[in-house]
Amino acid sequence: MPELVFRVLAFGAGAFLVATTVLAAIQSFVLPRNESARLNTWVFRAVRWAFEAMASLGRTYSQRDKVMALYAPVGLVTLPIVWLTVVSVGFTAIFWALDEGDLVRCYRISASSLLTIGADEPTEGLVASIMSYAEATLGLLLLTLLISYLPTMYQAFSRRELTVARLELRAGAKASAVELLLWLNRTGSLQDDSDQWKDWEEWFVEIEETHTSLAILAFFRSPQPGRSWVTAADVILDAAALISSTVAQPRDPHLVLCFKAGCVAINRVARYFQYEADVEVTDTSGVAPDEPQRHDFGLACQQLQTAGIVLREEQAAWEQYMELRSRYAGAIAYLARLTMAPEIKSI
Repeated sequence: MPELVFRVLAFGAGAFLVATTVLAAIQSFVLPRNESARLNTWVFRAVRWAFEAMASLGRTYSQRDKVMALYAPVGLVTLPIVWLTVVSVGFTAIFWALDEGDLVRCYRISASSLLTIGADEPTEGLVASIMSYAEATLGLLLLTLLISYLPTMYQAFSRRELTVARLELRAGAKASAVELLLWLNRTGSLQDDSDQWKDWEEWFVEIEETHTSLAILAFFRSPQPGRSWVTAADVILDAAALISSTVAQPRDPHLVLCFKAGCVAINRVARYFQYEADVEVTDTSGVAPDEPQRHDFGLACQQLQTAGIVLREEQAAWEQYMELRSRYAGAIAYLARLTMAPEIKSI
């Protein structure tokens, strides 16, 4: 009787491990919502811990960036390995519960079922045979899910980086909101550049969708060490806030929509990674951007005036700028530390 109880418990535990793994795979690559699976989170955190330890040995940002560039790809490859391992352990318990022999033989049946088609060693019962082929099917399914979604992920990555690269062409390698405004002014686009703001609005909308449904994308680093999607988002939002608060021109509805889309996207991505606006961040490793100072804002206004841009009264503009910036600055700072983004230059 006690042995029967143990076998029932083993079957239940094995079935739980298998179901948990399949659910984690579905949440990662099939479910079009920002649901996080605990198993996947544990895997990525363990890989992250190892890479942070290696990156801490680097003396320069470039050296640390080179190490962290491998984190997301290695984490993604580790995920199916862990899935298959957990499924194998789960089915080992199931085969033992079905009295297919000792744990060593049950593990051989499970491993050969998972990695081939059917068991290397014949199973003795009908139910065990069904489980053997079910495990083989699940193994193929888990690998197929990852492989089929890799092109989707890299397409989203390419679209994201296209905007980041274009922004660098406009605002320079050391991108800042002021440099972007000066470029817009030189090209005559400051007063009417609705297409540009529409493009950035679409970019933010896609960031919100892809970086929560496929969260590992947030950690894929740009091809160039000095670039980052977090930095680009901060520059665009800063530029929109600076124009809205400081530049004396009619209200641009496309700019307003872009700013709103950016604030929503950045805050939702940050909240997905457990950001809370009223909680101090202590568990991330990157460097957050410095908050702009009143003196820096005055220097920025001087640069804009020198370029011939008509500005509003400076003190009122400063107060409105800081109010607008408060809507996204905390989330940007959190994501900058979380993703180890390069240093962000405020205004």
